Amino acid sequence: MKTSLVQKYNVPGPRYTSYPTVPYWNEADFTYEGWITTLKKSFAESNDSEGISLYIHLPFCESLCTFCGCHKRITKNHGLEDPYITGVLKEWSLYCKLLGEKPRIKEIHLGGGTPTFFSVNNLEDLINGIFSYAQKAENCEMSFEGHPNNTTREHLQKLYDLGFRRVSFGVQDYSEKVQKAIHREQPFHNVAKVTFWAREIGYTSIGHDIIFGLPFQTREDVIDTIEKTKSLHPDRLAFYSYAHVPWIKGNGQRGFKDEDIPKDDEKRMLYEVGKNLLEKNGYHEIGMDHFALDTDAMYEAFQNKKLHRNFMGYSASKTQLMIGLGVSSISDSWYSFAQNVKNLEDYYQILEWDKLPVVKGHLLTDEDLIIRKHILNLICGFETSWEKKVNYFTEIPEILKQLKEMVNDKLVVIKNDSITITEEGKAFVRNICMAFDLRMRRKAPENQLFSSTI
Repeated sequence: MKTSLVQKYNVPGPRYTSYPTVPYWNEADFTYEGWITTLKKSFAESNDSEGISLYIHLPFCESLCTFCGCHKRITKNHGLEDPYITGVLKEWSLYCKLLGEKPRIKEIHLGGGTPTFFSVNNLEDLINGIFSYAQKAENCEMSFEGHPNNTTREHLQKLYDLGFRRVSFGVQDYSEKVQKAIHREQPFHNVAKVTFWAREIGYTSIGHDIIFGLPFQTREDVIDTIEKTKSLHPDRLAFYSYAHVPWIKGNGQRGFKDEDIPKDDEKRMLYEVGKNLLEKNGYHEIGMDHFALDTDAMYEAFQNKKLHRNFMGYSASKTQLMIGLGVSSISDSWYSFAQNVKNLEDYYQILEWDKLPVVKGHLLTDEDLIIRKHILNLICGFETSWEKKVNYFTEIPEILKQLKEMVNDKLVVIKNDSITITEEGKAFVRNICMAFDLRMRRKAPENQLFSSTI
């Protein structure tokens, strides 16, 4: 990759799990009542036809990983499990009461935090409690995130028996020096053990999450991690760029010096080395930061132009309505976003008032909805079009001017009514999406809000 392109385009930018992105939500015009109205509208439009998605945030971790930007509470007190499961099920019952009829759940994802912090019995109570208020849609996709150090065979078996068929394990990197720096020390043996267990039990999609750009990480570290990953043959991989955002997460991401972190061309080299090795080993690049074997459902969704992206990341199972349960979770009715309180004690207090623990959100405008479609098209399929009048908006000519330099750099191809991202341009998909981000362009941030795009 040309050095000049990395230097030119390595600027702070969103990862676009939503549009508008959270810092650009219009919180002043958001209301609890407005969220409920759009929730009911979306449910009426989509429940019978496609069902809904459910994201459940399980926030507890026994130790702090210093690369992590997720909302979590560090504790070894497992007595917190019971009241939290009770709280999540109370929140779900409030949603079901508002919706009026049983939701058809098409997708469930358990994220964190560390979902496998919770005991097998509590996870069983959680899932059974969810389905006591809901129906399971045909081909419901159920997935969870597992920590290789504390995921037991019993966890894997019980969740499989409950209907889970997809699991992702956080690997990050196998270098002992890197692991020590990010406070995530886990030997290859632990990852291999849980991967083999999951395969023996019958999971149809096993994923590994690895990260490039970590402190002290070298080219040899990436090669070693990919080679070890190859030996375990996961079905899909997330190959994330490390997002160094200490101004957001405070001391949790200051366990090492800035000069210990690979930057710019050095960081991009780590990605290119990893990407080339993954492709050599049969993995196909899908969307941004993701790879899959051609036997995985995510690859099939990408090929059929059905890949979707939301606050759970990429999904092969699109739904219009996604409800987030638990502290900090974000819900998406397509017409609006709503985020729960982040403080655990506030979460419990609001639930005691028989009220949803929503603290902020955004009601999408007509313009937002059109731009959201274009950004989803670009980040999921590397192309978008305004051939249909419903997809056109007045700023399109200005956006094309913004992209002229990227056309010259052969990152995008523009035709009369469409944009296609080239093979080289895929590395800059966040930058290309930023040209469509009218809210950010109209109000450039005074302080850095996002991690760098490269």
